[in-house]
Amino acid sequence: MASLIEIRDALALQGRMDATQISQQLATPLPLVNAMLSRLEAMGKAIRITEDPSDCLTGSCKSCPEGKKCVREVWALRA
Repeated sequence: MASLIEIRDALALQGRMDATQISQQLATPLPLVNAMLSRLEAMGKAIRITEDPSDCLTGSCKSCPEGKKCVREVWALRA
């Protein structure tokens, strides 16, 4: 099971990662990773970044009824 420091270190090494990537890399359950990321955010150590679906390859995400599925939430260390 990963610690807050291991999650912080993973973000420092990779730059931006989503919670699923962190969970797989550190072999830690996704709900625990999400809780730890929220804690790092509350401590002012990490920042949540929502990537805009306008980066969609087809360009039709904004009109798609399932457009919210394209939204990707990634995490990075606060500068």
